[in-house]
Amino acid sequence: MAMEEFQVAIHQGKLSDALSVVQAKPLQYFSNTPLNVAVVGEPGSGKSSFVNSMLGKRPGEPGAAETGIQTTTTKAKEYPLPMLQQVILWDLPGREESYSARSDQVDLSRFDFFIIVGYQRFRTVHAELVHEIQAMGKRFYFVRAKTDLDLEASRRRQPSGCDDTKVLQRIKEDCVTCLLSESVIDPQVFLVSNWDPQTLDFPLLLQKLQTDLLWLKRQAFIFSLPSLSAPVLENKKAATKDKIWLNALYSGLLGFLPVPGISFAAAMFFFVRFRSLCYQVFGLDNMSLTALGRDVGKPVAALQAAMTSRRLIPIILWRLPDLVGVVLMMVEYCWWERFPFAGCVVSGGSSFFTSYYMLRSCLTAVARDTQNVLSRALEGRERATI
Repeated sequence: MAMEEFQVAIHQGKLSDALSVVQAKPLQYFSNTPLNVAVVGEPGSGKSSFVNSMLGKRPGEPGAAETGIQTTTTKAKEYPLPMLQQVILWDLPGREESYSARSDQVDLSRFDFFIIVGYQRFRTVHAELVHEIQAMGKRFYFVRAKTDLDLEASRRRQPSGCDDTKVLQRIKEDCVTCLLSESVIDPQVFLVSNWDPQTLDFPLLLQKLQTDLLWLKRQAFIFSLPSLSAPVLENKKAATKDKIWLNALYSGLLGFLPVPGISFAAAMFFFVRFRSLCYQVFGLDNMSLTALGRDVGKPVAALQAAMTSRRLIPIILWRLPDLVGVVLMMVEYCWWERFPFAGCVVSGGSSFFTSYYMLRSCLTAVARDTQNVLSRALEGRERATI
């Protein structure tokens, strides 16, 4: 099983091998992978009617999505697609402009693939959705719903000279042009009638979805890898925690020495050594990142940019308590002219406790960075495979 092999490679700290295990699997291997497809768009665009057409149901039938003149979808609802195995359609609430400022927005990262449903014209909300989906490295189809109404309107305006083919071509070209302006590569646009699914591009849409299905399921599986690694990373954290106490103890003992600043130097030495150990255990050392970057076609710097444990400012803030011991030692040496008993106690004690919590924080950050690096390695990698 790819999942078990992937987790074994993660446990061994071999991120490059973990991805290679999955990528080497044939497409048919992913046939049972669930694919969550989000149907998104502005309110009233016909999302729920489109879902019913995909389900082969009429409004009001058992299992059909609720439709109406007013907004009927107020929360995400799932509908298993009977014609395609392990494919779940999600009817999402209407997306309005400036929707990102609302607190009740649906987290699109939950979904594997998207169908953007629009009506009449390409709007700002569609551009926002396109940018959000592409930022996640995922794919979408653009569906122009209610195209039959556009045709009827054109026929009324030109009763004797309306050419349906030209009208449809103009509508599709307009959608494609708008998507290209949003940096979409090879936009997939379908003109549909929710009331008559056998006409226009609806059959082509179903055919395209069936053709892309295994690729999309493979992509969904690969994007789930960071979360699949979580149990293994938790076990590795538990196994590495034992080394925290020893490093903190050494740091604290050296902090008791009557030398101003020794606690800072000792703590930083043990911190850097412990962090390097964590990088090796979790597969984030330079050699491992170089191998991973070579396999996914990304520079090591791009992978390291996803690692919060490399940031310097949090490390400096953790060591600010060392200044108390330094100042107290200097006062005892220079002003009170005595052995710095109090300074040694404060320096050693603060160094121990600060080092302990600092190392714990480092371990947690490195485990989280492993998932971040996996996500960064996968960004954009699957986008061009279909």
